[in-house]
Amino acid sequence: MISVLLADDQALVRAGFRMILENAADMLVVGEAGDGAEAARIALESRPDVVLMDVRMPEVDGVDATRRICGGDGGGRTRVLILTTFDLDEYVYAALHAGASGFLLKDALAQDLLAAIRVVARGEAVVAPSVTRRLLDRYFSTGSGSTVSTTGLDALTEREREVLGLIARGLSNVEIAGSLFLSEGTVKTHVSRVLAKLGLRDRVQAVVYAYECGLVRAGA
Repeated sequence: MISVLLADDQALVRAGFRMILENAADMLVVGEAGDGAEAARIALESRPDVVLMDVRMPEVDGVDATRRICGGDGGGRTRVLILTTFDLDEYVYAALHAGASGFLLKDALAQDLLAAIRVVARGEAVVAPSVTRRLLDRYFSTGSGSTVSTTGLDALTEREREVLGLIARGLSNVEIAGSLFLSEGTVKTHVSRVLAKLGLRDRVQAVVYAYECGLVRAGA
């Protein structure tokens, strides 16, 4: 059973998500929060598997709350799935950088919401190709993105760099396998090695790293 905490300042929105989740046999809503501070407190106390987190909330926003959850005692287990709209690109990037495991548009279909929660609960990341490119390309094209050392790239083989670049462009393992003429199992091995060598937790952090170190550039 996947335990989920709902964090949104609109009660009607929370009620809608609760209705969807309660109809799923493998999910259990363990709490609700109307602001980021409450979400962080409940998450660190009850340690749900996933926090469905709105970005823009009063007092403490979703970015700050994500940072508290992923950096606290519950961070090793609890995953944060950010809810967003296209006009909040900078908030989404900040939340991913703070440790969120992915993001979902608020107008997503019910089945997509459930699928995303299941993916995040397994310890993987939700990186929607088209949305990821729009969000990160727009953010970095403004010049607001920070940069990181490229030293870590030296530890990667040429093939691992290729894989990292394709991850950053939003390709799934299956798509990467097709692009590089490799088996899906081989791609999974490459992905695992890339994350381990760079000290990254998941694919979301890999996307951010690839943009920040200049391996992939906005609009490329």
